Amino acid sequence: MYQLYIANKNYSSWSLRPWLLMRHLEIGFAEHLVPFGQESSWESYRKISPSGKVPCLIDGGSTVWDSLSIVEYLAERHAAVWPADSDARAWARSAAAEMHSGFTELRNRCPLSCGIRARLKETPAGLARDIGRIGVLWNDGLRRFGGPFLSGKLFTAVDAFFAPIAFRVQTYGLTLDAASAAYAARLLDLRSMREWYADGLKEKWRHEPHEAEVLQMGSVLDDLRQKESA
Repeated sequence: MYQLYIANKNYSSWSLRPWLLMRHLEIGFAEHLVPFGQESSWESYRKISPSGKVPCLIDGGSTVWDSLSIVEYLAERHAAVWPADSDARAWARSAAAEMHSGFTELRNRCPLSCGIRARLKETPAGLARDIGRIGVLWNDGLRRFGGPFLSGKLFTAVDAFFAPIAFRVQTYGLTLDAASAAYAARLLDLRSMREWYADGLKEKWRHEPHEAEVLQMGSVLDDLRQKESA
C-alpha cells in the first residue's frame, strides 16, 4: 500500500493535492501526518523526504516527493489521474503546471488556513491579476470540456491542484465570476474535501509562522478550529 506523508490539514496546500486526488479516486494509501512546528519536525521530514518537505509518497522501495511528481507517478499506475481525451489531458497538465509554478501573489497574500475566516487589508494589482487569471483559466476549462470539472465530467489531477484555491476563496471571501464561484463551491462540497476540512478544524496544533502570515495580510473575523493545545 502507498504511504503518503503530509503536514497539517489546516495549512498544507501542497499536501492537500495528492491526498485529495487519491482519496477521491479511491486509490488506497496509509496517511502519515507530521505537523509543522513540532520539535525536530524538519528532521522528521528529512527522514521521510530527500527535500525535507512534504508531501512525500513511498511505494515499496520508491520515494517520490513534490506534489506534481507524485501525481505523475500515480498516473503511470492509475488511468483516471488525467483525462482520457488527449486534448483535455494536454490542457489539464498545462493548467496544473501553471498552478504548481505560478500564482505567487495569491499564495503570498492568501496563505492557506482552512479553519479561519479573514478579511484582507488590501487587494494589490498583483493579487487582482492572479485572481483574474484563475477566473479565465477555470472558465476556459469548463467551457472547452463541458464541466462540471475543469477537464470534463470527471475529477482529475487538475482539479486537485486547484482545490487549495477553493479553500482560499472560502477563507478570504475572494470575489470570482459566477462560473468560477460555482466551481469553487463544487470543489468544497466534494466528500473528500469536506473530510479534509473537518480534519483540519479538529487540529489543535498552531504554527506561529503560518499564523503570523495571516495577520500580516489581514484580520481574522472568525476562528472555527478547536482550541489550541496547551
